Amino acid sequence: MPANSPTAGAPPPHGGGSVVTSGAPRGATEAVVLALHGRGATAQGVVNLLDPAYRHGVTFLAPDAHHSRWYPHAATAPRDRNEPDLSSALAVVDALLDHATTTFGVDHDRVALTGFSQGATVAAEYALANPQRYGAIACLSGVAIDPDAARADAADDGFAGTPVLLAAGDDDPHLTEDRIHATADAFQALGGDVDVQISPDVGHEVTDDTLERVASLVENAKSDR
Repeated sequence: MPANSPTAGAPPPHGGGSVVTSGAPRGATEAVVLALHGRGATAQGVVNLLDPAYRHGVTFLAPDAHHSRWYPHAATAPRDRNEPDLSSALAVVDALLDHATTTFGVDHDRVALTGFSQGATVAAEYALANPQRYGAIACLSGVAIDPDAARADAADDGFAGTPVLLAAGDDDPHLTEDRIHATADAFQALGGDVDVQISPDVGHEVTDDTLERVASLVENAKSDR
């Protein structure tokens, strides 16, 4: 376990793991991208994936999941089968959001939550449970575990117009369009400005067009509102 991990306060199995920090150094951060990797991948891998979205003044924070997976079973499995791993993953996101605000000096409205595959599911689950204004939310080839679940009424304005990107391929064997649109509806109901992009003839992957869209969201997260 790394010394002084910013997620040390989160419970196992993911709490206290290594976190890749890259991009703008402390003191020069204008926005933070909190990036979550997919199953079988690494924090450095998702940072590399999102390299086209890097912009001057942007700091990337990417945690490593225990055993390279955020939860052990499919997202369609009963929720309790993915515990305690899922709750630990959500606590890691919470810890890194706090790290972004306290260490890098940015508010939540300058933090973009992003993830691929399992990481996208964790990002969606965290955001839907904690609706507020974020810089952006980008779920790449991943959806909420139970998008139709009743959600508590959002305090104040919920997502307050946070841009939300749900991007997937129509040949992705792990997703259905019904689940993608149900996730979109859940974000929309809580005040998200949702953009669904389903790419034809694309599997479980991220296209160049999607990375360009993420880059635009990151750039906008830096701007004054």
